[in-house]
Amino acid sequence: MSTSIVVDNITKEFTLRYHRTFKEVTVAKARGVKTSDKFNALEDVSFKVEAGESIGLMGLNGSGKSTLLKLINGVMRPDKGQVLTRGRIAGLIATGAGFHPQLSGTENLVLNAAILGMGEKELKRKYDSIVDFADLGRTIEAPVGHFSSGQRARLGFAVAIHVESDIFLADEVLAVGDKPFRSKCMKRMLEIRDSGRTLVYVSHSPASVERMCSRTIVLEKGKLGFDGETKAAIHYLEYDKPDDDQELSDDEMGNDI
Repeated sequence: MSTSIVVDNITKEFTLRYHRTFKEVTVAKARGVKTSDKFNALEDVSFKVEAGESIGLMGLNGSGKSTLLKLINGVMRPDKGQVLTRGRIAGLIATGAGFHPQLSGTENLVLNAAILGMGEKELKRKYDSIVDFADLGRTIEAPVGHFSSGQRARLGFAVAIHVESDIFLADEVLAVGDKPFRSKCMKRMLEIRDSGRTLVYVSHSPASVERMCSRTIVLEKGKLGFDGETKAAIHYLEYDKPDDDQELSDDEMGNDI
């Protein structure tokens, strides 16, 4: 079995700025007040993923999960270390990423497909299937700026899953949308997993990660906290313990389109 992803001692540093305008920065410096800080979103992280392997990526908000996916996807480069990948990469890292609010859903479909590397012939062959999966009806002709977050998720996911790839990256793809759409997405994600593609799946849902992945990596404040069997990762995060508050239903959380 060949190696699909190599993450080798990567560190990614960002700058946190406390002041935005030139005037605020000038006043702060005159007073001797710090205007910025540097912090590591990821620090000395290493792991390998074999071709066809499905791994979960979990951790609290701000632990570095989305940053890691962007490094794997090539959107960012690490400040230290290296990320090596084999084959074509596709997926949904951010809902509606690359969408132009003033363009229609149809126009954004074509634009997003091109950004993800889909050629003209491939798009023509898959266009009807993408539109059917998104199931937006006549709304797809409206400007995306008028779409709800759930509708943008429908369109973004519909395009991403139709891109032929060797590696599929999924960041909280089931966090937005109504229950029927999430069920449809999960079914398609299982098909992607079973097709032999390498899958990196980010979610806060223990049940969905356990269903999708046998191995899970846990990030803690930018560092590798755990790498192993998914049930053990869920226990490591204490996600297998009952919540203090009663879990809200989908309707109470407002997860509708």
